[in-house]
Amino acid sequence: MSEIRNEALWESGELKIDWVRHHMPLLEGLEKDFRQTKPFRGIKIALSVHLEAKTAHLCEVLAEGGAEMYITGSNPLSTRDDVAAALVHEGLNVYAVHGATPGEYESGIRRVIEAGPNIIIDDGGDLVTMIHENYPELIGNVIGGCEETTTGILRLQTMDREKRLLFPMMLVNDAACKHFFDNRYGTGQSVWDGINRTTNLIVAGKYVVVAGYGWCGKGVAMRAKGLGAKVIVTEVDPIKAMEAVMDGFSVMPMSEAAMTGDIFITVTGCERVITKEHFLKMKDGAICCNAGHFDCEVSVTDLKEIAESEAPARQNIMKYVLPGGKKIYVLAEGRLVNLAAGDGHPAEIMDMSFAIQALSARYLVENRDSISRETGKMLHTVPESIDREVAFRKLKDWGVGIDTLTEQQRIYLYGNL
Repeated sequence: MSEIRNEALWESGELKIDWVRHHMPLLEGLEKDFRQTKPFRGIKIALSVHLEAKTAHLCEVLAEGGAEMYITGSNPLSTRDDVAAALVHEGLNVYAVHGATPGEYESGIRRVIEAGPNIIIDDGGDLVTMIHENYPELIGNVIGGCEETTTGILRLQTMDREKRLLFPMMLVNDAACKHFFDNRYGTGQSVWDGINRTTNLIVAGKYVVVAGYGWCGKGVAMRAKGLGAKVIVTEVDPIKAMEAVMDGFSVMPMSEAAMTGDIFITVTGCERVITKEHFLKMKDGAICCNAGHFDCEVSVTDLKEIAESEAPARQNIMKYVLPGGKKIYVLAEGRLVNLAAGDGHPAEIMDMSFAIQALSARYLVENRDSISRETGKMLHTVPESIDREVAFRKLKDWGVGIDTLTEQQRIYLYGNL
């Protein structure tokens, strides 16, 4: 029995899903293939990903491949109740509501695990972590899983180093067609979509501070520059800091940037990036938001401790008034601003990322013996063949052709391999 807000909302959700279907041609092609081949026949898939229209279409594609789907969200504010209702209307199992309490969020994770999944598709690592900590008796059912995010992969790497990871995981985020495009172009556009629709303020001429210059940070900074902002980057990695300088951005510690910035965006995957010392240095009216997976990068706890009052300033914006009257604004409770205050990445971008998810899940099923836990290797890169398949499918959809090596060129580059 699914646990959602209101199944009567399904028609609104179906409209949203139908829109993205027409803009996700890779998944459309895979859906046709899976309908014929049924690669997931007899397989239970537990999925914990931001539950909005694009994710819903991925669930449909996996179900067409024969999977029995058990679905929950990966963030309390990113679930769209009408989309969840549409999936339930289609006969899929969904356990998620928008604005879930911590208990409700955990319950959704538990429900999909208790189904006894064979494949796990995770976004951030909560599902994998919980099955290891609370359901060790079900680990034997799991063939393997796929992780969508940088944050999730960091958690997996820690588990693997500590010998706590007990089934194979595909590192989807590390695939070229994922982080090159999803993290850079997808995050870059969707973060600013969330900020702009929430604040309705101009970006041009403002100082924007981007904390973290990984692939996501690069995208956010690039879009800020395109909107006319003066961009400051903060980093802990000297090589990434050099790259930011050479890309034309100012680089400084957060302690200095705090005094200059008008809009602050954290994109680090770490915790406590903006804290009490930074809030106290900020200008009156500074805006803070987070584009990392968890709501610990902007320390709202610190801000609450030093604020004299707090109140909603606008939908999805909380105003904190500090001693002396200075106001600091936080968007979407410090949660993922592109999903908690927007619609997430563009459909065409998630088409590539979710195609990699679907193909990686199929790869796990088809190669369960060669990558089983008995091999001792738990973390697996996405095969280059999957990356190339996604790239070629995308180019074909765009109507773009490329050259191929002649045999003579191939031998010149690679020898007689």
